[in-house]
Amino acid sequence: MRQNPSFAFTDVAEIRRVIDRHPWVTIVSDTDGGLVASHYAVLLDEERDDLTIVGHVGRPDDLLHGLGEREILVVVQGPHGYVSPGWYGDGPGVPTWNFVSVHLRGVPEILPAEDNLAVLERLVDRFEDGMPEPRRMWQAPNDPDFIRRLERGTVGFRLTPTNVTAKRKLSQNKPDDVVDTIIDRLDAGASPYADPALAAEMRRAHDAMRAARGTGA
Repeated sequence: MRQNPSFAFTDVAEIRRVIDRHPWVTIVSDTDGGLVASHYAVLLDEERDDLTIVGHVGRPDDLLHGLGEREILVVVQGPHGYVSPGWYGDGPGVPTWNFVSVHLRGVPEILPAEDNLAVLERLVDRFEDGMPEPRRMWQAPNDPDFIRRLERGTVGFRLTPTNVTAKRKLSQNKPDDVVDTIIDRLDAGASPYADPALAAEMRRAHDAMRAARGTGA
């Protein structure tokens, strides 16, 4: 991803927030057989306060990627959506796409079985917590033998990235009144491109920018 200083995104706490809210990632490896990509959920390492992530792949995907042997690229895609030039006003304009994206690169560490089990349990808990009656990993009708077989079919990993590229392209190059119009259009349910999540991300970024300038909300 080409970086642009106007859209650079460097605050670790904010990048962690994006990763936490958008855990479904793309894992890319450059292998002897060419580029391969897989899609899995990841979590921030709960024992760290940096951008270290943990996750797993199925053993067939591990064979494709050769995890631990080479650098991988993990792509985190945050909110994104179309922005019409009609939202800029009467002047010249072209369409664009606003987005938040994080790229993490590094050589992953392969986790031992017990650590992999802990990650698998955390993943289940993370997403089952939103269910009215959560089904935990160790809960019946699952039994320990079933869970152990499940773990043996996966390869857990921890990635502490050695290179991070994060980009938040949210109309920072537009005047405040235009930004407010774009946010309103994205928030409007009647628009075919309405996207409240992207509107909220823009509002968060621009409120912080305005506070830094001392211009208020």
